Amino acid sequence: MNARTRRTGVGGRRRVRAATAALSLLAGALTATAAGAAPAAALTPPVAITADDLTTWQTNGIVWSMAATDGVVYAGGTFSTIRPPDAAAGTSEQPAVNFAAFDAATGTPTGCTLSFTMSSGTATVRALALSPDGRTLYAGGQFGSVNGEGFSNIAAIDTATCAPRTDFKISVTATVRALDVAANGTVYLGGDFNSVGGQTRNKFAALTPDAGLLPWTANADEVARAVQVTPDGRHVALGGDFFTVNGTSSHALAVVDATTGSLVKSYPGFIPNTSTVQDLTTDATGLYTANEGTGGGVFDGRIAIDLDTYEQRWRDTCLGATQAVLVHSGVLYSGSHAHDCSSMGEFPDQPRKHLLAQSVDDPKLLPWFPDTNDGIGEPVGPRVMTQTSKGGHHYLWVGGEFTTVNGAGQQGLTRFADGPDTGAPWVPNVSLSTRLPGQIEVNWQTSFDTDDGELTYRIYKDGASTPVHTTTGYSLFWDRPQLRWTDTDVAAGETHSYRITASDGTNTSAKSPAQSATVAATAEAYPARVLSDGATQYWRYDEGTSTFAADASPSLANGFLRNGPSYRQTPAAVAGDSTAIGFDGAEEYAYGNTRQTSPARFTVETWIKTTTTRGGKIIGFGNRIMQTSTQDDRHVYMADNGRLVFGVYRAGNRTVTTPAAYNDGRWHHVVATLGTNGMALYVDGQLRASSIIYTSADSYPGYWRVGGDTLSGWPSRPTSNFFAGQIDETAVYPTTLNAATVSAHYALRNG
Repeated sequence: MNARTRRTGVGGRRRVRAATAALSLLAGALTATAAGAAPAAALTPPVAITADDLTTWQTNGIVWSMAATDGVVYAGGTFSTIRPPDAAAGTSEQPAVNFAAFDAATGTPTGCTLSFTMSSGTATVRALALSPDGRTLYAGGQFGSVNGEGFSNIAAIDTATCAPRTDFKISVTATVRALDVAANGTVYLGGDFNSVGGQTRNKFAALTPDAGLLPWTANADEVARAVQVTPDGRHVALGGDFFTVNGTSSHALAVVDATTGSLVKSYPGFIPNTSTVQDLTTDATGLYTANEGTGGGVFDGRIAIDLDTYEQRWRDTCLGATQAVLVHSGVLYSGSHAHDCSSMGEFPDQPRKHLLAQSVDDPKLLPWFPDTNDGIGEPVGPRVMTQTSKGGHHYLWVGGEFTTVNGAGQQGLTRFADGPDTGAPWVPNVSLSTRLPGQIEVNWQTSFDTDDGELTYRIYKDGASTPVHTTTGYSLFWDRPQLRWTDTDVAAGETHSYRITASDGTNTSAKSPAQSATVAATAEAYPARVLSDGATQYWRYDEGTSTFAADASPSLANGFLRNGPSYRQTPAAVAGDSTAIGFDGAEEYAYGNTRQTSPARFTVETWIKTTTTRGGKIIGFGNRIMQTSTQDDRHVYMADNGRLVFGVYRAGNRTVTTPAAYNDGRWHHVVATLGTNGMALYVDGQLRASSIIYTSADSYPGYWRVGGDTLSGWPSRPTSNFFAGQIDETAVYPTTLNAATVSAHYALRNG
């Protein structure tokens, strides 16, 4: 391990060798059950730590290293003071020179005070590790003295007295970045050094418990960042920047003999040359790596390796460097700044997420998403993790560069526990539909809870205290599927209201704001035709203030509304009770909840009303949701002159353009199709532009977006990427609608 992540087991002075088998994760797809279904549990197995941060003292700098034993957590790094949880920087501070010790259960300082300093330069504690009996804390880094006693980048601390051991002294010529201690007391260290005790030791070395240099030799050519003794004590895993170990090619990772240092397993080409190993940890069956890359073609994720073969079990390909890993109860917790996990079917590129969890047997992300910010320094957020138990609870501590935790000010340190779970899910977003007679459709966007994927939803009708319907659904912060329940216990002309709660089994959200609807006596003609013609995504924009764009189709392909567009705009484009939505032309847009492969054949249909002279994208397909896309096509956009352009990408940008302008402040029906007959663009029921030349477009995964996305490089590129105006009745079809069908849709605008 990178000794920054030194950790101990439940109630004992030893490292956790978690042997708990991972429970299978509930399917990521939406699940729904009938009323009376078993409610969701407070934590979704195998996650056993809540995402609710506990009050913890703070540092005024970076925490690089941690270790824990018997309910005491030691923290080292580059800082000079600590302060209470709610204190602002520079207030209520106590001296703590690069080291502090805390009660794991309360987050408050213990009486152990040490000062790591050097005569010139900046002292820092980069590695902490405990002896198997917990009586000695080993510290490595860049320092020349501890409490005024001279040391050379490594020291041993008597944990009973909190005093440096003067009988443990050896010269290490440069920074020590990693430490681990074997069951027999051997101390393994790694770092920047090339000499230990006056003898050549390139980047790695081994010492006796009284600082004697061992003949163990595992020389590397570049910086060492992690050492991890295997559970059986026979081998030591090495991590870092290196390309060779003992002259043999093995980049960033190697396994050597614990007695001699001879190479047991090399990994040439296993990790890209642009990536390094920052941390290592083990459980009873696996070795786990934390990886960081720089530049193109990097690997930033985590790797699970079977200890019996030293072959890969799995690897994830999230982008955003991983700094720390830790195993508890079959779950691999990690600190990183992951921002794009789309390559493994998880969240797409977006603002960084800093704390993640995965089963030791499966790289799929588990529903555990507390978060920090990037903070100070490099900055990348979390740098180190440790764990211990006290008072019947298990605690996970995190240290690093961050200055906020779960959105609130908290610097350098934070901690989580196995309970109680105190965070409630988000309040559900609700939309009602009365497009069919004799019923009300209740649609809602599944909520998000930071440590629960499976949530229970209860629907309350007309102010009743007893739910009329109960169901469950699985959701993650980037994947919040739509759920639907249809109330048929209603009659035409009646008005009913609905509210929904979300519960994790322990905590329940507030009820959603009441939404009311009047039951129709007849079906709405326009939406009935859209759905009968096979729309697989149909957004009508009838929601109030929320992030929810409900899908009226059976696909439940809902969307997210970004940056607060203008809701419930009237009059809408077609007859009925539906409303439109307004976009500002600057930052407001909508995107689909579900990533999909771009369709080979398709139709997009929508209504627009605008007077803009800055143009903008109306609808299109793109590979990103939180930023402008880097792959984009299958779009309809307006040029500055009001003309409409339909474009696809096939060995270049291929477009057709209307001869007339449509920025006249009136509602216009816009339909674009691509298929075997080529490209076609209809406006107000008539074909306005077409090409039989281009019948296909490039294939890539992405999302449907409405109201804005990049238009870089496209012909007649408008001033704005974003559309200023109203949009209504947006539908996507997996087929090409013919001219007669398009005309029929337009004819139904008045009912």
